[in-house]
Amino acid sequence: MGAIPAQRETASRASDVPVHESVRPRAWTCATLPGSPLAPGSARALVRAGLTEWAELGLPGTEQHTRRLADDAVLVVSELVTNAVVHAGTDVELVCRTEEETGAIVVEVSDRHPSRAPRDGASEPAYGTSEYGRGLSLVARLAESWGVTYRTGVKTVWARLPAEEHQEEAGTPRPLSIPGPGPRRPERDRDWLGRGALSFLAEASDLLAGQLDEDLVAALTGQLLVPRLADWCAVWLEDELTGRGWGPHGTAGAGPRLARVWHGSENRIGELRVALEKEPPRPDDLRSGPVPHPWPGEALEPAGTSLAYRLIAGGRPLGTLVIGRAGPADFPDEVTGLVEDLGRRVALAIGAARQYARQATISAVLQRGLLPGAVAEIPGVRSALVYEPCDKGGPSGDFYDVFPAADGRWCFAVGDVQGKGPEAAVVIGLARPWLRLLAREGYRVADVLDRLNQLLLDDATEAADAGARALVGPAAPGDGPQTRFLSLLYGELAPFDGGVRCTLASAGHPLPLLLGPDGDVRTAARPQTLLGVIEDATYTSETLELRPGDSLLCVTDGVTERRSGSRQFDDGDGLAAALAGCAGLSAQSIAERIRRLVHDFGGRPPEDDLALLVLQAE
Repeated sequence: MGAIPAQRETASRASDVPVHESVRPRAWTCATLPGSPLAPGSARALVRAGLTEWAELGLPGTEQHTRRLADDAVLVVSELVTNAVVHAGTDVELVCRTEEETGAIVVEVSDRHPSRAPRDGASEPAYGTSEYGRGLSLVARLAESWGVTYRTGVKTVWARLPAEEHQEEAGTPRPLSIPGPGPRRPERDRDWLGRGALSFLAEASDLLAGQLDEDLVAALTGQLLVPRLADWCAVWLEDELTGRGWGPHGTAGAGPRLARVWHGSENRIGELRVALEKEPPRPDDLRSGPVPHPWPGEALEPAGTSLAYRLIAGGRPLGTLVIGRAGPADFPDEVTGLVEDLGRRVALAIGAARQYARQATISAVLQRGLLPGAVAEIPGVRSALVYEPCDKGGPSGDFYDVFPAADGRWCFAVGDVQGKGPEAAVVIGLARPWLRLLAREGYRVADVLDRLNQLLLDDATEAADAGARALVGPAAPGDGPQTRFLSLLYGELAPFDGGVRCTLASAGHPLPLLLGPDGDVRTAARPQTLLGVIEDATYTSETLELRPGDSLLCVTDGVTERRSGSRQFDDGDGLAAALAGCAGLSAQSIAERIRRLVHDFGGRPPEDDLALLVLQAE
């Protein structure tokens, strides 16, 4: 997985300069990056490419640039963008430019979370979890000056790196830059390790924590290591259940999968991958610490040193990390120890990503078993469904069903179980069959709710707790069975000449809305008590006729309670107003418009499950 694309604007030629600026070309580039963990790698690549292009064009100020200054600029950009991604989480705007007279490089990184200030290296309180950035002490060492500016809705961290000759004229000692190839590499290693190792591990932990894809973890590992600590690296992943079983050409267990290859020079990644695939690491030969690994032949010249680290989490082998450096010098002990620390974090992140993948698979299987394979087609009625579980914590608590019953009746249900995960799945797994059984045995709408309420009180609590224990383990001491509430909109449809007779009842559920062909909207039921709460609750139903063109909208609270700040979608009868604007649309178009309006209402994706059903008389 490579670096993420960015919206980039570069003014390095006369034709690229905005019309309100001087016609003289200038060394300037900017980009907008999504606030994802891959943003630092994209920022490094953009700045490196810009500096190279400016030098080739001989733009004013670039004649004073050195390799060391370019490396420092790339490192500062990486630290500032990483800081913004980890601690702001918004899109990031990057600007890099060269001062024509002095040759200094100025970097500006802006985010949309101005309430979170960066940390300047001062000590923090011992309590709580810091929200502030790390790594700025390293920026302070590299830059002549740096600071933070605030505008409405925007925070910008900037840094100015002077050219070499201006640095010397000012009498300021020049800090060494990021480790990398060159004659002063050992000195540069010692300098960077002394000032940046702790910051590096902290930022690495933040970036790796919470990643839900093992391939993304491998990609981030490459961007973290190269070029800070190695010239290239590779990550192999293997099946944690088999782990071993290595043979020639991938036999006897198929061997590992080369998930990621990264090199400081991107045009060498392809040949490096081909060479590495010919000789994968062998786990029987590897310890937890670094062991020598064969240099990838003629793919990389000059030859150098490569080391392999076993990635192990929870006693299970997950893969192998290999790093390499060109040249005769070995890896310093401080570097090998730092990479070993990083490897443990990478292994934990891969293990967590695989655990999430397993849980997601279980959730998907459970969800498919809890919902009908397709919505039944009802004579004389067009139907449309939107179902979007937010997938946090396992199977959704929302469910729906449309099925035929006896005597030409068709039944429909839209419900929401308290909570999510295994307990909700067990309740849904009990409620759906009960609904179908009672309906097909001839029980009418109100009677179905009466009996379902009693069944929930009698059986669902015990079954839900037993199911939860089977899936996630025993309850904590002192945690006894808990009541499982269920909100439900349930009804039956009976087609007749000229329309459809609809009998329905709402038990603690958002009330259904009836849309007429003229745009008139009214509620089609009255509120009643949640199921599974009151022992002797008695439910009633209401009957209405759907004439051709009438549409019945049934939703869960993921629609009505969709939030935008302190407001909810249904405030001031917002759902009814949205439905009124759907007059004359088909059932499918109504469902899609309401779905889109719900999504557009908030700035972020919905944080609750969303289900809506439209039934329209033909």
